[in-house]
Amino acid sequence: MQPNLLILAGTTEATGLARAVADRGLQGTVSFAGRVARPLRQPLPQRIGGFGGVAGLQSYLQEARITHVIDATHPFAAQMSRNAAHACAGLGVPLVTLTRPPWTPVTGDDWIRVPDIAGAVAALDRPRTRVMLAVGRMHLADFAPNPQHDYVLRLVDPPDDPLPLPEAEVVVDRGPFTESSDRALMLRHGTQLVVSKNSGGSGAYAKIAAARALGLPVVMIDRPETPARAEVHDVGAALDWIAHTGTDLGV
Repeated sequence: MQPNLLILAGTTEATGLARAVADRGLQGTVSFAGRVARPLRQPLPQRIGGFGGVAGLQSYLQEARITHVIDATHPFAAQMSRNAAHACAGLGVPLVTLTRPPWTPVTGDDWIRVPDIAGAVAALDRPRTRVMLAVGRMHLADFAPNPQHDYVLRLVDPPDDPLPLPEAEVVVDRGPFTESSDRALMLRHGTQLVVSKNSGGSGAYAKIAAARALGLPVVMIDRPETPARAEVHDVGAALDWIAHTGTDLGV
């Protein structure tokens, strides 16, 4: 059976996989949630927007005759991952997650581990601090209970609405970043504390390395729980999975 892939995207790993799939002449579609105004152009056909929950995703999989689903969304896109797991299980469509291993602290790190966004908000219930808030624009309003801080917000797109934080400066930039540039950014803004999701991977790690080099504490938000499913951690392993899961096409 010739594979027809659905790549749930939004990460550098998803883009790398799409490129590898296209190079091998495989058929597939790259799907974005639509939270970024200008997603990176893909070498495969792409769609933008949600599916309408589990039922909507199942309808799409059937109508598009999808044979394999690769969940390469951000590790914090938990709802999409849950929907994919339930939809694929219900239809018997093979599913694998292409995900980055989470970061672990090393010598010199000063992490304050919290279980979720609410835990990070609670950790900022402290006197005025210069905070680099690297959690994405979807969660900015969650931090409104702590307006006392001087925030630096690094976002992929400029915010559409007024910021919920009175003392905040937006830096619009798209990774991957480097330790030296993030260290310079923190020094320029006098950063005293970094708030980060445990995204894993190399592209977003620069701020963690920069915080370590500057001796800054990091409020590290643990990943949300998702259903148990098969996982791979690089594009080559994902291609092997495709080649050996219900297809007659070697990769």
